[in-house]
Amino acid sequence: MQNVASENFRKSLLLSAASFFERRLVSILTELVNQWSHSTLPLNEFVRIKAIERQYHTYFDWDRPNGNPFFRLFGSDFKAFMERRCKDDEAFSDSVEAFIEIGRERNRLVHQDFGSYALEKTFDEIYDLYKKARHFLDNLEQCFTDFNAQPTNEND
Repeated sequence: MQNVASENFRKSLLLSAASFFERRLVSILTELVNQWSHSTLPLNEFVRIKAIERQYHTYFDWDRPNGNPFFRLFGSDFKAFMERRCKDDEAFSDSVEAFIEIGRERNRLVHQDFGSYALEKTFDEIYDLYKKARHFLDNLEQCFTDFNAQPTNEND
């Protein structure tokens, strides 16, 4: 009985972390749209409804240990910028990998029968992934700011 309770607690922790990250990323994207569109309500609503709501799990390739599919959604220049950021900042790169790993494990858990799925990660491993993955979302808005602050080449 104690093993079942421990297993369910770890599964709940994983689902809680994944749910938190989904809500946080959706909030970040919604806020960025509001800022960039200067709060043009019809445009904000269109983007929220067609590009943000219920789209989170389509942003990533959960089987790849990087954020490139997500970064590519903002254009090839942003993807290249983020690839450089990951290459130059090991902690950031590790945080992206941890974020993806939580999403991948969440998908396995919910799509491979929650009750019988054998989650191999310990409580501490899940919590460590969560703490590491937060760095990605804590810095994502700054990545967009840094990207937009770059000088542009009008001849491109």
